[in-house]
Amino acid sequence: MSTIISKQIIPVSSLFLNDVLEGLTAEKKYLSSKYFYDETGDRIFQQIMEMDEYYLTDAEMEILKHQTDALADVIAADPGAFDLIELGAGDATKSVHLLQALLNRQLEFTYLPIDISQHVIEDLEENLPKKLPALNVEDLNGDYFAMVKKAKSLSDRRKVLLFMGANIGNMDVAEAKEFCKALRNELSVEDLLIIGFDLKKNPRQVLAAYDDANGITKSFNLNLLSRINRELGGDFEIDHFDHYASYDPESGACKSYLVSLREQLVNIGDETIRFAKNEHIYMEISQKYALEEINELATDTGFKPTEHFFDQQNYFVDAVWKVGK
Repeated sequence: MSTIISKQIIPVSSLFLNDVLEGLTAEKKYLSSKYFYDETGDRIFQQIMEMDEYYLTDAEMEILKHQTDALADVIAADPGAFDLIELGAGDATKSVHLLQALLNRQLEFTYLPIDISQHVIEDLEENLPKKLPALNVEDLNGDYFAMVKKAKSLSDRRKVLLFMGANIGNMDVAEAKEFCKALRNELSVEDLLIIGFDLKKNPRQVLAAYDDANGITKSFNLNLLSRINRELGGDFEIDHFDHYASYDPESGACKSYLVSLREQLVNIGDETIRFAKNEHIYMEISQKYALEEINELATDTGFKPTEHFFDQQNYFVDAVWKVGK
C-alpha cells in the first residue's frame, strides 16, 4: 500500500501540483499522461514518431498523403463555411495535407488548432503561416473542452473536429466513451468528427512501439519525473526508476509504468512520498481497437459512422462520424 508522510498542509496553487500529488498519494500510484508534453517531452515525442518501431505515424501519414482528397470531399459535401477544430494539433505535420486540400477547393473555413502545450502553440503560430499563408488560423492553448467551448463562441458555423494520431487511445474504453459523449454534447446535428484509431494487430508489433530498443519511450516517460523536479521542486532520482510496458491483445490495452528500483522517499514541495521497492506508477494507456468496436463506440455515443480511411497495411483507421439526431 502507498504511504504519504505529510509534513505540512499547503494551499494548492497549481493544477499540475494538485494532479501530481493526487496521483502519487493514491493507493495505486499514477500520473496523468497529459503532463508528458512540456518542451522536452514534445521533443522526445518527435523522436518517438520517427522510430522504426512506431508504426502509427507513418500509417496515418500515408492516409493523409494519399487519401486526403477523398477526406476533403467528405468535409466539403455539406455546403457553406465551417470551422475545422483540431484537438491535440501538435505540429500539424499530418493535418497540413488536409488543410492544403481544403484550401485548394477554395472553401471558406477557419482552422482552430487546440493543444495543451504552450510550446506547441507557439511553434504553430510561427511556422504554419509559412507553410500555408492563405490559411485563416485561430490558435487555442488549453484544455480540450474549454477550448472547444471557446471555439463555439467564436462563430455559429458548422464544426468539423479532428482528433487524429490515435489520441483517443490515451483513454481506456470507458473513458473514451465518456469523452465521445462529451464531445457529442458540444456539437450540433450534421457536424463531423474525424477520429484516428490504432487497430489491433500482432501483439509483438504493438509492444515494440511502446518499448523500443533504444529507450526513447523510456526517456519520454521518465521526463515527467524530471518535469516534476523542475517545476514542482521534486527530488526524484531518475535512475532509481525504470520503464515497463505491457500489451493485452484481448482487451487491446497497451499500458506503460514506471517501476521503483528500490525503497525510497521522494519530496515534492512540502510533501514526502514513500515508494516501496518494485512499486509501480501507472503512466498511460494506448488502447487498440477492432473496427467493430470503433463503430460500436460511435453509435453508443451519439454519432453515426459514415466513412473509414485505412492505410495499406490496415494498421490504422481515420473514421468519419457524423453527429446523429
